[in-house]
Amino acid sequence: MTRRTRLPAAGGAALVLVAGAGVAAAVGFGGGSGDGSAEARTAAPGSAAVTRQTLADAETVDGELGYGPGRTATSRLPGTLTALPDTGTTVTRGKALYAVDNDPVVLLYGRLPAYRTLQPGVEGADVKQLERNLEALGYSGFTVDDAYTWATAEAVRAWQDDLGVPETGRVELGRITFADGAVRVEGHQVDEGAAIQPGQAVLTYTGTSRLVTAELDVDDKRLAERGTTVQVTLPDGRRVTGKVATVETVIHNGSADAGGDTSAETRIEVTIAVDDQQALAEFDRASAEITFTVSERTDVLTVPVAALLALAEGGYGVQVLDEGPSRIVAVTTGLFADGRVEITGDGIVEGSTVGMPR
Repeated sequence: MTRRTRLPAAGGAALVLVAGAGVAAAVGFGGGSGDGSAEARTAAPGSAAVTRQTLADAETVDGELGYGPGRTATSRLPGTLTALPDTGTTVTRGKALYAVDNDPVVLLYGRLPAYRTLQPGVEGADVKQLERNLEALGYSGFTVDDAYTWATAEAVRAWQDDLGVPETGRVELGRITFADGAVRVEGHQVDEGAAIQPGQAVLTYTGTSRLVTAELDVDDKRLAERGTTVQVTLPDGRRVTGKVATVETVIHNGSADAGGDTSAETRIEVTIAVDDQQALAEFDRASAEITFTVSERTDVLTVPVAALLALAEGGYGVQVLDEGPSRIVAVTTGLFADGRVEITGDGIVEGSTVGMPR
């Protein structure tokens, strides 16, 4: 559930209303800012102090501790699934993610999915991605570029020899899988020994770092820009600092059950990276709260929102109850948050007492 401090409307009523006093005084102050004031005929029944503080407009949403959104590894080969890593296993670059017909399907790092056989004469970004991985695994004798040359093929043969697979010098479609980095096996979609076909899901995986995930309404996308600092409240009440790592638009299909809403819903999926991984270590899957700070004003004068009075010519004022007769002072409002509002006005200082109409 999203909890949000709502801002009052900018416009005011036609009169200054001093609730409970039985009096309505028309006061004009040029739209709510300026030097004017007016003597009130009666004091408000309650009061509050003008305080100096940092005011933050923040929104808190429910999130989940875990390893981030899951991804699915899909086979591009027909055959028998002969090896699967246990759930919870971490697979790194150059290691087998699973095996088909006893030959490994190897994990490499990169954002571009494998989509074709790579062999001499082929050029493209996927070639460069493969060559970067070969270099990182310790193979050499080629130039890391977008051209698959005979030198690249020689490095591939050396790699294939180490893997114990036929040394063809080609990388057939389905023999490698690319991911952003090391992965953690989350679950199995089929069992070892199963006959699989191209396009069949084999397993699901996540990243290896513990993350916090949340979903926002589309209207709240502005809260979650990459790199934004947020506060995460853990199940035990501790707070840690995180940063927005990824922001993705996801579409949830409606329920097909009888009477269910079948319309699709668009949401914003946000992942939060936390540097203090030790603080999250004891939580595998658990709920958390994420606080996004929309805006912040430091060292400003504030009063409760309920202290504002609507002035006749627009804007707001407050009833000042300091020594001498009480008076209505026009104020300029700033940030609204947590039931308080930033104000400035003639004679408004820290410690002043203002009326609180009921």
